[in-house]
Order: sequence, then structure tokens, then C-alpha cells
Amino acid sequence: MMHMSLLVGAIAMAILLRLALTHRCLQNSHWLAVLSLLVVPPLLLMTTAMAIIIMGPHGHAFTPLERWLSYGIAWFFVLISGGLLVHLGWQAYNSILHIQQYPQQLVQKTPSRVLDDDTVFSAQIGLWSSEMVISQGLLDTLDREHLAAVIAHEKAHHYYRDTFWFFWLGWLRRLSSWLPYTEDLWQELLLLREIRADNWATQFVERLTLAESLVQVIAAPLSPVTVANFSCTTPSSRLSRRIDALLSETTDYGFTPQWSWITSGCCAGIALGLIPLFSIPFHY
Repeated sequence: MMHMSLLVGAIAMAILLRLALTHRCLQNSHWLAVLSLLVVPPLLLMTTAMAIIIMGPHGHAFTPLERWLSYGIAWFFVLISGGLLVHLGWQAYNSILHIQQYPQQLVQKTPSRVLDDDTVFSAQIGLWSSEMVISQGLLDTLDREHLAAVIAHEKAHHYYRDTFWFFWLGWLRRLSSWLPYTEDLWQELLLLREIRADNWATQFVERLTLAESLVQVIAAPLSPVTVANFSCTTPSSRLSRRIDALLSETTDYGFTPQWSWITSGCCAGIALGLIPLFSIPFHY
């Protein structure tokens, strides 16, 4: 019963982690804590499935039904995961091809793809080497000072490679959409992503100017998973939290790496997610 017990235990642990820690995690709004709680449960499921596949369906301690059932479930999960990854990669590839059809211009000395659209919109589109995409409507709406604030924010997304990392995080989010609180953690992480970009941008523009720009651009349309945009894909009701974060520097969101009990807990969570791989030698 080892394989089936490993599978059931991983699912139970993934659900238990979410049920036990999500409320406190969302209250603290700590970047690393939210990130870890989103990532560790699907990581645990993925490593468990991989461990079962590597160990194979053979073994003297198992009934034929049990060993092939657990082996089949593991393969099903891995194939679904791979298929979803290919699908998201294809969407990202098409998005990149699409924006390359638009002319590239220098907007305040920053290479940008300009959309001939009246919508007020700005975003980073791509994966590792993302490009800034802005609409003509944004250029027509904002003055030079506020446009510089938006560009600084988008440069922050490029600096952190948000489009690349959130492509993978978006994959894990969809893969674990059936687990408790996945969407709550995802929305919180998107919000923290935007707050982090706002915080980085304040090195180059005034906080008040950035806040004013945010108010003007917040009505921009929602974007796909490969996009990191100024208006953010979180609900507009969270605008006040971004404004508060801009105007108040007292809240620690954990963007600066430092060792703490939260960091220790996150490292323990990652180690937990890798435990199934360490069980492979004991199978033999």
C-alpha cells in the first residue's frame, strides 16, 4: 500500500496546509509566505507523482489493482500537468508574436510597442525578455510626469522578470485550482507583485505621482497570465491597498530578503515538497 498511501498522504497534506495557514498568511500579506503557500502544495503533488512513476508499478508488497491504480493516477496527473504547461506556453508564444506586429517606438527613451487603441493600457508582455506594451490611449491621457511613473512601474516588472516567474506560478495555480484558497492566494500574490513594482518605481519617481497615475490607469482591461501590467489583474477594490502601500512605508511586505521565522517556515515548506523524491531509495 506504499504508493497509494504516499498519494493519499500528499493530497491530505496539501489540503491541510492550505486550511491551516491561509488565513494567517493573507492577514500578514508577506510576499514569501504567500508565494510558498501557493507553490508548496502543487509541488508536493508533483514530486509525489514523479516518485511513484520512478518507483514503477512493480513490487511484491502490492496487489496488482493497487499498484497499477496509483501508477495510473500519477501518470494522469503528470500528463495533465504537461499538457497544461504546453497550452500556456502556446498562449504565451502567440501573445509574443501578436505584439511584435506593432511598431516599436522610443517612449521617454524606453523601447515600447505602441498599440493603436484608445484604451488606457500598459503592460509587460513576454517571458524572460519581456517587452513594454502601451496603448495610444495611455499616451494621450497622461502627461509627461505621470507617464514616466507608469514606465518606471513597468520597468520594475522587467527588472524582477515578473512575466517569466508568473508564467510558472500561473501554471501551478491552474494545476492546483481544486485545492482550497488557491484563487485567494493567487490574487494576493498578484497584488503584492504590483506593490513590489510600485515600491521599486519610487526610486525614480515621486510616490504621490505614482499614486495619481495608478488612479488614472486602474480602469485598464484585465490581462492574460503572461502579462504584468500597471492596472494589475486584481479587483479594483484593492486599489486602496496599493495607494496605502505607496503613501505609507511602515508595512513590511517581505520584499527585501532577510532571515526570519517566516523564511524558516518557507524553507521547511519547500523541503516538505521534496520529501517524496527522498522516499525513492527506500522503495528498493
